Amino acid sequence: MTAEFADRVALVTGAGSGIGRATALAYGKAGACVLAADIAGDAAAETADAIRAAGGCATSIRADVTDPESVAAMVARAVDIGPIHAACNCAGIAGAAALTGEYPLDEWRRVIDIDLTGVFFCLRAELVAMEAAGTGGSIVNMASIAGSVGLNGASAYAAAKHGVIGLTQTAALEYAKSGIRVNAVAPGFVNTPILSHSGIPFDEAVQAKLAARHPLGRLGQPEEIAEAVLWLTSPRAAFITGTTLFVDGGYLAR
Repeated sequence: MTAEFADRVALVTGAGSGIGRATALAYGKAGACVLAADIAGDAAAETADAIRAAGGCATSIRADVTDPESVAAMVARAVDIGPIHAACNCAGIAGAAALTGEYPLDEWRRVIDIDLTGVFFCLRAELVAMEAAGTGGSIVNMASIAGSVGLNGASAYAAAKHGVIGLTQTAALEYAKSGIRVNAVAPGFVNTPILSHSGIPFDEAVQAKLAARHPLGRLGQPEEIAEAVLWLTSPRAAFITGTTLFVDGGYLAR
């Protein structure tokens, strides 16, 4: 346990698995009191249990980021713990793999609803809560390399992540005077369940092919993304807002 986030409240969506879970665990290890939120309530509870088992402070809530009332309840629960110091909007899906001209319309709506509108709902409620508290705060939205370049077969995901980056920049401009920093983290391919749920057969050959796209020659790990999130929401990054931090193993340097 460290004390960097001692007596601070950290809210993490998508905390039931993958990057969200790693981020929630990292905040707990750094001394924050964590609200772990996920549409899979049992998974969020497991994350909170793990934080407490390691000696940290955590609770959990089931939250649907596509439902503004559910998001409002989630943020209110966090505020009950104390002023929100840090929030990470990690909840997201990969969506179907299909050419743009063949992309299923229902799947397009689902991906945009979760990956973009869901981030907006969370960001909106978090900003209001932080501004009302008057203590500032820091928010990280989970983007992707697909928010900066195209990604074959992932038109909905790429569109959503491009939107997340624009949303992040706009909110950063609007709320800087309130002492609220808003940034994004954009991972490369990370070894999380979202890859195996993307509709692409995720066997060893596919893993090797994806790893080879990164100059570092491997996939990222959730804990590495979590470290970037914690740094951006810490006092060490106090002069950073409106930026997107690419944690991509050199993917975009090609």
